[in-house]
Amino acid sequence: EVQLVESGGGLVQAGGSLRLSCEISGFAFGDNAIGWFRQAPGKEREGISCIDNRDNNTYYTDSILGRSTISSDSAKNTVYLEMSSLRPEDTAVYYCASRCGLYSGDTYFSVFAGLDYWGKGTLVTVSS
Repeated sequence: EVQLVESGGGLVQAGGSLRLSCEISGFAFGDNAIGWFRQAPGKEREGISCIDNRDNNTYYTDSILGRSTISSDSAKNTVYLEMSSLRPEDTAVYYCASRCGLYSGDTYFSVFAGLDYWGKGTLVTVSS
């Protein structure tokens, strides 16, 4: 059974930081790209970061570029998203998925290898 389980969300003050985790089981971790997405209240879901475990390339959308780091630990089958300088507008439910799709500037970047699995999300609330 394929599972992606997010953790690490919570309440954090503006300017703070956190690390989200996405633990993956049931498919070949190293042969896939893993994406982080978020959905803020009243807004559409957006892709924010991606790591392609085949070549370790990483991608970020502009709103988190420079204050976020995506990484993976193959021994733990886990992908992390570390975010700092958090802002109230970062408040959202954060999801990981076995696919990527995000805007970098005006360019849409997508990785989809036929696997479309999603976690249930973890809520991040940033207070001002």
